[in-house]
Amino acid sequence: MQLRITGLTAGAIGAGLFAPGMAQAQTLDVSITIPRLTVAEYHRPYVAIWLEKQGATPQTLAVWYDDDMKANEGTKWLRDVRQWWRASGRTMKFPAAGVSGATKAPGTHKVSFRPKLSPGNYTLVVEASREVGGREVVRLPFSLPKGGTARAAGSSELGTVTLTIKR
Repeated sequence: MQLRITGLTAGAIGAGLFAPGMAQAQTLDVSITIPRLTVAEYHRPYVAIWLEKQGATPQTLAVWYDDDMKANEGTKWLRDVRQWWRASGRTMKFPAAGVSGATKAPGTHKVSFRPKLSPGNYTLVVEASREVGGREVVRLPFSLPKGGTARAAGSSELGTVTLTIKR
C-alpha cells in the first residue's frame, strides 16, 4: 500500500501542527515548600495547584488531600481550600485521575505539568489549608510564550513556591 501526500494535504497537516495562537509545548516545573511548624497539633495541609487566565475556566493541576480515608471521607474537607474550591473544586469528582494525590510532609516537593496553553498572561495559584491551622494562597503570574522562572513565598502554611517554564 502506498501513501501519497499532496501539497494541499501537507499544508493542511502543517497548519494543524503549527496553528497560530497555540503555544509550543511547555513544561511547568513547580517546587513547593511546606514548612515544618512547631505546634501542639500538626496536620499535613491540603494543597491545591491551579492555573488562572482571565476569561478562561480555571484549570486544576493537582490536589493533595487525605485520599486514603475509607469511603473517600477526605474529600469533605476540600472545601476548606476555599479559593480553589470556589474557582473549580466544587465541580470536580474525586478521586480525579492525574490530579488527586496524598498530602505531603514538611519539605520541598517538586511536580511537573504539561498543560495545553495558548499564549497569554496566566497565574499559577497554590493554596494550602490545614486542620487546626491556617490557610494561605501564593500567586505567581507568568506569560506565554515567554519562559523563565517566577518565585514567591508564603508566610505561614507555605514556604517558597517556584515556577520554571521550559519549552
